[in-house]
Amino acid sequence: MKRRQFLAAAPAAIAAPSLRAQSKQKVTYGYLLDPAYESALWAIRNGKVRSDLIEVEATGLLIPQLLQATATKQYDVIMTAVIGVPTAVSRGLDLRIQSAALHASPVGEGGGVWVRKGSPIRSAAELKGKTLASYGLRSTGYMYVREALRREFGLNMALEGGDVRQVEVQAPNLPAALATGQADAASLIHSQAWRAMTSGDFVNICETGQILNKAHGPLTSAVNVSYPDRLAARPDAFREFNRMLKASVDYTLANRDEVFGAMARQANIDRKFFDWWFDRTTTVPAVFGDVHARAVATAWTIGRVMGMTTSVPDVRALTWDQTLRA
Repeated sequence: MKRRQFLAAAPAAIAAPSLRAQSKQKVTYGYLLDPAYESALWAIRNGKVRSDLIEVEATGLLIPQLLQATATKQYDVIMTAVIGVPTAVSRGLDLRIQSAALHASPVGEGGGVWVRKGSPIRSAAELKGKTLASYGLRSTGYMYVREALRREFGLNMALEGGDVRQVEVQAPNLPAALATGQADAASLIHSQAWRAMTSGDFVNICETGQILNKAHGPLTSAVNVSYPDRLAARPDAFREFNRMLKASVDYTLANRDEVFGAMARQANIDRKFFDWWFDRTTTVPAVFGDVHARAVATAWTIGRVMGMTTSVPDVRALTWDQTLRA
């Protein structure tokens, strides 16, 4: 997939627009390149949400690029996996949470385990001894799939030596791996799950999100983070970024026909996908309240049980004290 960059449109200037633009601070943002999350940023990209203080330069990245960019501090704000935060901190990378970027819907869809049509596998309990493919074996989203299968079906979901042979496949290749029998089952990314659901070529044998919602409540899979030195140097700019991000999400949800219609044409996907994504799979809080803090702490506890992290830090200590709470 190709990176996409956009600049938040500057407000119409009365005079000397170039001088006005130069007076703005720039805040760079790296986020997961996905059509659904692109729709959350649509209002910033199209000048519906503006600022006299900052311009936002946002870049869509694939998961491996997000991980690398977090470590190299390439962006002022970066979306990163929840489970990656304690690991980063243990390695001396100081981070501060700005907001919850991706939080599960109470409906619990989107975390399905899929098999090809006609597969003899009818239940996740039958995955023992089979091959399960994922876009990222050490990602937060897939950690949740493992936790659900462990909890509900008693499967040993250790990445090495467990009941299921778990393999990592580049996200764009997951449907082909499933269709050709290279994998017996797969955890698909959301746009693939939508196409699988609507095409009938694949069958969902387990909604892992519903299992997790029952056990833990909706969980957070990704957070937006920054770095203490940058926050201390420009707190006004980061507060404004957080405001704009929340306002952009609010605009999208209040103007679905406009935003989802435009994004459907851009991504070449049914407009109903975006309704399904926001209503039944994922929310984009763009704030960090108590419910998100508890969800993150729960995720870190799951991560310790699953061997993804050795520690469960204090969420409050790793949250910026000026972030939006609601």
